[in-house]
Amino acid sequence: MVMANPTLLLQSFFFFFFLLPCLSSCCPEYQKQALLQFKSSIIAIDSSFHTLNSWNSSSSNCCLWDKVTCSSPSNSTSTSSVVIELHLSNLSAPLMPSNLLAPLFFIRSLRVLDLSWNSINGQIPALGFGNLSNLVHLNLSENSIDGQIPAVGFGSLSNLVHLDLSRNFINGQIPALGFGNLSNLVHLDHSQNFINGQIPALGFGNLNNLVHLDLSGNSINGQIPALGFGNLSNLVHLYLSRNFINGQIPALGFGNLSNLVHLDLSRNRFNGSIPLQLFQLKYLQYLDLSFNRLSGELPEEIGNLTKLQRLSLRSNKFSNGIPSSISYLRELEELDLGNNSLSMEIPSDIGNLSNLSSLSLGKNKLTGGVPASMQKLNKLNSLYLEGNLLTGEIPFWLFDFKDLQDLYLQGNNLTWNNNMKIEPKCRLFVLSLRSSGLQGDTPEWISTQTNLTFLDLNMNQLHGPCSLPTALFRSSQLAILALSHNNFSGELPKNIGDAKSLFILMLNGNNFSGHIPQSIYQISSLKLLDLSRNRLSGNIFPVFDPQANLMYADFSSNQFSGEVPTTFPPNINTLALGGNKFSEAMPLNLKKLRNLERLELQDNNISGELPNSLLQISHLRINELIVNWKKYKQGISSHYIGLYFLLDLSNNQLSSEIPAPLGALKALKMLNLSSNKLFVKIPASLGDLQNVEGLDLSHNKLSGPIPFAFTKLQQLTTLDVSNNKLTGRIPVGGQMNTMADQNFYANNSGLCGFQIHVPCPEDLPPAPKLQKHDNKEEPWILQEAVGIGYPIGFLLTIGIIFLAGNFNPSPPSNSRRPRRHHPHRLIRQRI
Repeated sequence: MVMANPTLLLQSFFFFFFLLPCLSSCCPEYQKQALLQFKSSIIAIDSSFHTLNSWNSSSSNCCLWDKVTCSSPSNSTSTSSVVIELHLSNLSAPLMPSNLLAPLFFIRSLRVLDLSWNSINGQIPALGFGNLSNLVHLNLSENSIDGQIPAVGFGSLSNLVHLDLSRNFINGQIPALGFGNLSNLVHLDHSQNFINGQIPALGFGNLNNLVHLDLSGNSINGQIPALGFGNLSNLVHLYLSRNFINGQIPALGFGNLSNLVHLDLSRNRFNGSIPLQLFQLKYLQYLDLSFNRLSGELPEEIGNLTKLQRLSLRSNKFSNGIPSSISYLRELEELDLGNNSLSMEIPSDIGNLSNLSSLSLGKNKLTGGVPASMQKLNKLNSLYLEGNLLTGEIPFWLFDFKDLQDLYLQGNNLTWNNNMKIEPKCRLFVLSLRSSGLQGDTPEWISTQTNLTFLDLNMNQLHGPCSLPTALFRSSQLAILALSHNNFSGELPKNIGDAKSLFILMLNGNNFSGHIPQSIYQISSLKLLDLSRNRLSGNIFPVFDPQANLMYADFSSNQFSGEVPTTFPPNINTLALGGNKFSEAMPLNLKKLRNLERLELQDNNISGELPNSLLQISHLRINELIVNWKKYKQGISSHYIGLYFLLDLSNNQLSSEIPAPLGALKALKMLNLSSNKLFVKIPASLGDLQNVEGLDLSHNKLSGPIPFAFTKLQQLTTLDVSNNKLTGRIPVGGQMNTMADQNFYANNSGLCGFQIHVPCPEDLPPAPKLQKHDNKEEPWILQEAVGIGYPIGFLLTIGIIFLAGNFNPSPPSNSRRPRRHHPHRLIRQRI
């Protein structure tokens, strides 16, 4: 008997148990090589890339690699599996050019390709994707892809069901037929790109299977075509928010979307009324038309949308009352009608909306009281009634809602019953009772709200010493505390620094006195601090940590003294110290506040020179800026503000020349150096302040001429140089020709110019020259004139007397005699 060869048996065993199964389950070699080439392209950019460690040449079967899915061959003639899915999202790779995707386009068996959350940049490789005709799911979202949507490319992907291009930098218009061939498309997401132009009339016409369409967050403009999306009868989700679409909402186009569940048209420019067809969409659960220009009345048909769970019509121009039919929307969870012009009373049966968790009716013209039926809203989480005309007492039962977290009641005519003792069952996060008639000490129950992040009690009548509860500052969550314009007095609590999360602290417009607690520097999160208009004093300021986040600090209109403090973090950009008793010289170390954008030191007793360190104050960027200018307030809208730089050092004792380098502050918009003791000439360098709009140098001791360089100030609208010792011609040219208010030049006796209607000496006409005569002829001419003149004058006098006696009627007997003119009076009168 012949013995079997052990080596041959081992080889046979290896073939049947390892190689033979791979013939049917291993991916094709070319697909393996394509994947390896893709990986090596990434490593060529970043050698530290290690996400795809399982992808290596030593592994013969790429179907076992991470993020790769294979399936059995689709036809019986094939002997191997093929790659059908690549889940390559969030590879943590460096910025990848889109041409690195080229190897993947050889894997034509792909049905799912997910490349989301990477750093792919460049244009969409249209021809490459065109090879993937079996593709069903393509996700390129959350990348940096730019360029336009390919006019072709996607057109050959007729099997595509899911296409996600959201959150990229894709621009240009939607191709007229760009998605027309994708007739099997169910999900199309093109949100948050830079698509512009109009919605094509036929661009979505063939997408009859489309269920989800998201074009939000682009720059699409123009009107929606007349038929709109009317052919998309299977559409369930439609998002067009945050674009520039205008015109009316097409009635027929949306009326045919009978399966629609989510409709978001918010933050566009739609106008007109809501088409009634919209209220026939019986499956609608989410309707957001907020931040448009819609107007008219809210129709009673709104009650037909009985499946609505969220309705937002905020920030439109709707008027008249809230329709009573709104109480039919029993499944409603969020109702937002804020910031319109709705009037009349809140519907009395609004309490029937028992599922309501958020109700926003603020910033309207609603009248009456808070309806008692609202007590039934047991699920209420947020209530916004601010900015209306509501009257009556604030109901105590509002604080019985166990789930209530946000309560805004400010800006009404509601009043607080100060005799009412309540024990809230809620744990509030936000409470705003601004201008609500609160009197006396801060209500004790507010101190029990330890979850508060926002507390606004501005503009009440809270008063009394020690009326600011120290418990407020023991909160670990309090971020915004606004107690301005009350009558609080006494010292600030010493534990004010315990509020570690405080972001905004506004205590201005009270009667607080004493020093600023040193513990305030411990609030590293503080960004805005307003202690202005109190009676705080002292000459030592807290020393803030250089790493603190303080950006805005207002200590104006108090009684602080000593040197101008500079103990603020270097990142502070607004510092208001005006209206105090600061004295001595301007600090030289202002330059360490390198990001200072707005500095107010007016109405102090600062003396000495203007330091060159002011040049370290850089550009000012403010969204809304109100400046006091010549006794009136000038508001600068955020729509027009670009770069503003305000420097106000008025009403001090500064005594020096104006530093010439001040002209290097190119961003300066407002410069006020008035009411100081500045002397010598105005530096011509101020003419380099190319953006300056207001310049006040009045009430100083400046001399010499107004620099001709001021004619270069093309933005100048106000110039005041009054009450100085200026001389010479007021410059002519540019905006200086419009600076013609004589009051702004007053008390400068040496000035002249057409702006003040005072001619300059060189403008006066020359005095007439006396004609010279021949001395020999002059006596003869004079003698002849005298000889002829006397006889003629005598004869004329006799003739006039004779004519007057014959032709003048006699005066009546009772008339007064004509008053005789004294010669000296007549002379004086002529003079």
